[in-house]
Amino acid sequence: MSKRLVIILNGKGGVGKSFFATNLVQYFKDKKVPHQAIDTDNENSTLKRYHFEADFVDLNDPRGLDSLFAAVEASSLVVMDGRAASTDLILDYFAEVSAFDLLDGMDARLTLVIPVNHEADSVTQAKLIAETLGNRCQYVIVKNQAHSEHFVLYEKSRTRSHLMDELHAREITMPKMYDWLVAALNQHNLTATAAFGHPAFNLVDRQRLKNWQKSFNTAVDEHREVLLPQPPSSSSHA
Repeated sequence: MSKRLVIILNGKGGVGKSFFATNLVQYFKDKKVPHQAIDTDNENSTLKRYHFEADFVDLNDPRGLDSLFAAVEASSLVVMDGRAASTDLILDYFAEVSAFDLLDGMDARLTLVIPVNHEADSVTQAKLIAETLGNRCQYVIVKNQAHSEHFVLYEKSRTRSHLMDELHAREITMPKMYDWLVAALNQHNLTATAAFGHPAFNLVDRQRLKNWQKSFNTAVDEHREVLLPQPPSSSSHA
């Protein structure tokens, strides 16, 4: 199987990177897909809070990201949650170490998951990533409905046209989860799967969580070929 490195990245804070990453890792767990999760947020460490076995990488350490490639060597699937304000740092590091040469040497493919919302800054970040990395990797754009169901700035942007038409990006819509459910999950440090049997959630709220997770998992299932390791014959750069 060709290895897969998935990085959830958007330098703008509050676009749903860690929320997506947490649920993606839970998807892999529920599907019993072997993987290694990596958290890079030194302030909140959201991913590690929900998935305690995740490794932590300090992006302030010039050699911190070296362990990312060590993880790819050791695992067929690595998922990293890139903290806010990390886009330039990660892109500069990739250029410094010739990251794609390293990945090619391990028969690994990179997928950038880029959450966007209704704000212009989130689209600007997607533009920067796409223009820098081009067709050397694959892209999944996550339209996060947490704050708005409308994505006019993104949908009418040249960035979207570039991503979809030239770089063959995929799109996932991540539906809004009710605020009280998000608050309860945060309070008890639970993923949706763990909450199904927790007394803090009543019967109806557990069903709400199941419906939300089913929608999320269906969206991920539609793009498994760019989010999971694939047979070498079917994997290629976007």
